[in-house]
Amino acid sequence: MLGLATAAMLAGAAAALQADEILPDAGLETRARAISTEVRCLVCQNQSIDDSDAPLARDLRILVRERLVAGDSDDAVRAFVVRRYGEFVLLRPPFGAHTLLLWLGPALILGAAVVYLARNPARRRGPAPVSAPLSAEEQRRLRAVLESERI
Repeated sequence: MLGLATAAMLAGAAAALQADEILPDAGLETRARAISTEVRCLVCQNQSIDDSDAPLARDLRILVRERLVAGDSDDAVRAFVVRRYGEFVLLRPPFGAHTLLLWLGPALILGAAVVYLARNPARRRGPAPVSAPLSAEEQRRLRAVLESERI
């Protein structure tokens, strides 16, 4: 029963991969699957080509396998795909000067929010101060104003 459940989960994860794409060499197929999980489907954009059923994803999966069969290393295959489609195709873009904001942006926004909340005077302010009771003169003037408005 457990084996059947595991097989069903694995089949769901590999639903996009078609039988004619699978390489006969298990080592190359494992490398192809590892690379395919790192490459973005340009149609779906939030899925890897390994998970996508889009025709372009299939073409990219086949391309990855062709490059591996031709003898390219994993890094050479990734570099080929990036040269062809740009760094956007990588689900995890490399850390570099041109992607610095992408990688550090969330931390910077979180830090700015913490600083804002720490310095916000409304957060430091306690309850509104209670005003002192009116003096006798202020009470007399208030009564006079209220009586003059009744008329």
